[in-house]
Amino acid sequence: MGTGTRTDMAAPSQPQQATYDAIVIGAGIQGSFAAYHLAQRHRDTLLLEQFILPHSRGSSHGQSRITRSAYAWMLYARMMPDSFRLWQRLEAEASTSLYRQTGLVVLGPAGDPELEGCRHSLGADHVLDATALAQRFPGLRLHAGEVAMWDGTGGVLFADRALRAVQDVFRRHGGTLRDGEKVLRIEPGAVITITTTTGVYRAPRLIIAAGAWTGAIVAPLGLRLPLQPLRIDVCYWREKEPGSSSAGRVGPCFMAVGLNQAPHGVYGLPALEYPRLVKVCYHHGSPVDPEERDRVPPGTPRPDVAILSSFISSYLPGLEPRPAVVETCLYTNTPDGDFILDRHPKFNNIIIGAGFSGHGFKLAPVVGKLLCELSLGEEPSHSTAPFAITRFPGVLRAAL
Repeated sequence: MGTGTRTDMAAPSQPQQATYDAIVIGAGIQGSFAAYHLAQRHRDTLLLEQFILPHSRGSSHGQSRITRSAYAWMLYARMMPDSFRLWQRLEAEASTSLYRQTGLVVLGPAGDPELEGCRHSLGADHVLDATALAQRFPGLRLHAGEVAMWDGTGGVLFADRALRAVQDVFRRHGGTLRDGEKVLRIEPGAVITITTTTGVYRAPRLIIAAGAWTGAIVAPLGLRLPLQPLRIDVCYWREKEPGSSSAGRVGPCFMAVGLNQAPHGVYGLPALEYPRLVKVCYHHGSPVDPEERDRVPPGTPRPDVAILSSFISSYLPGLEPRPAVVETCLYTNTPDGDFILDRHPKFNNIIIGAGFSGHGFKLAPVVGKLLCELSLGEEPSHSTAPFAITRFPGVLRAAL
């Protein structure tokens, strides 16, 4: 997750003890944006990361993520204009490009509820039939009964670069980033005490945004959050001819929804990371302990890769149907696929952000702002009611 220096680290023989206005656990994209917003508001903020930066152990690494306006769920569609604006502000602050506008094609069976939701968020004039799609993007193939939507705002966020930028700006505003420090204990109170492998820190407010490790961190605080970490196969597929795929070097991103052969959906990005390799992934994975993510025995079946091979043969004939590169990433999903953005039910100065993976990166600037606002006791700039912890039964364990 991004880059960091060791300049904040203390010698092991001298444990750190310090008090801050706010502490954020987890220096992925969500936690980093929460810390960034706190620092922008002149709060002395500590951002803690258990792994030495940069690393690829979580959900925020890699070179590319899709961003878009097309959303089937209006609560997210309403957040996207704010998110685009905040990404542009970060680009200006960091003096770097974080976004490439490629456009996005959303395809699927006519009448599919998710596709119809995207059409509602985009407008009817964004519909493409098979003929129009073939003319504009000949490498993408529609089948009988299917339609496509065009989202001209869609494109690619440069993930590693974005994470580095938000952390750099955070530190420029006086924030402290300490990596290689695993949280060992959280002691609630009017002033919260955090004990890590290196030091002891105190603050009147805490934000927990630790990705796949969030469930384990909040369990001692009396919460049993229904978070499911998943190992995702991130696959890259070779173009048969340079630029032969509509998702090729200058082509659009795409999403396929409502398909029987891929019920969780498929998404793709242009060949920006590896020469002539298009990123196409299945929007699902296998349950995993995040500590064991990379310990996959040789010969373990990869059904998601088989689903993608079939999809590519049918929809992207310009790509070789076997992946050239397979990497891994983590999703952390809630049962309903929506985020958790809420105060701890018993400790209102502890804020929890979780369940972002699969579609959270693009919204990170807004999510970070909401977590910041919740921690400061402000009225959130977007309603957080749909993201309440208590929508899930049985989350509160015995009182501490």
